[in-house]
Amino acid sequence: MDAAMKALWEQRKALVETALKEELYKEPPLDAELAEAMEYSLMAGGKRLRPILVMAAADAVGADGTQFLTTGCALEMIHTYSLIHDDLPAMDNDDYRRGKLTNHKVYGAGLATLAGDALLTLAFEVLLRQEHATESTRLAVVREMSMAAGMNGMVGGQAIDLASEGHRIPMELLRKMHMGKTGALFRAAIRSGAILGGASDTQLAALTRYADAFGLAFQITDDILDVVGDEAALGKPIGSDERNHKSTYVTLLSLEKAQALAKSTVDEALDALSGFGDEAAFLRALVQMLIDRNH
Repeated sequence: MDAAMKALWEQRKALVETALKEELYKEPPLDAELAEAMEYSLMAGGKRLRPILVMAAADAVGADGTQFLTTGCALEMIHTYSLIHDDLPAMDNDDYRRGKLTNHKVYGAGLATLAGDALLTLAFEVLLRQEHATESTRLAVVREMSMAAGMNGMVGGQAIDLASEGHRIPMELLRKMHMGKTGALFRAAIRSGAILGGASDTQLAALTRYADAFGLAFQITDDILDVVGDEAALGKPIGSDERNHKSTYVTLLSLEKAQALAKSTVDEALDALSGFGDEAAFLRALVQMLIDRNH
């Protein structure tokens, strides 16, 4: 990613950080400790990739992506809730996330569960605050988000993941699992940004193809990083997939074949953007970044 794209990333990431805190405390919290637990994970850092993708997709169809920061914040709340729940003892039982103790290690499993629940439900309240959009457009985005987060999206993928622990699963099931667990929120981010930006049917179809390829490439590179990544940059121990006997693109293929598949999938995403001009430059940079990322 060149200097101009990195600067744009940092600029928009800063917008997300400020807006997230504002959206979290729009209304005084009923319970201070619950709000503290929500803030602990929501403001723990991270790339803020999903809200940045919302804005970049809107840019790609000729809109000003920063107008849809509110929707990006809602998506980040959904993503954060999923991380809190994923780390719980009944799920992955992880001690660290982004270099910090996981939510349940600080607040206990009960309050951590409630913090995740509260972030998920708050996200839909935030979505309905989105300005620069008609009521029908906001409802279309709510539909995108709810489908992506639910039984046929992220939660469905997590259920497959939970049932697959300790088993070697076929590639078809692995792909299905990650299309839900990881890919669904990326798809929702990009499609929502496009819808808010006024995309044509042709543009929305192309960006959906980009989104699906982006999600797959992200997951493959995530699996690769669990083998060869920088533990300090990742903020969590590497090698957890092998220790937990999880099927990944690396274990089912090989490291070299997984790396080749990641590269070809990035190329598919770039091809999906062939009908766009410079307005999609940030989307191109974001998917190319996946090949070189270390966290």
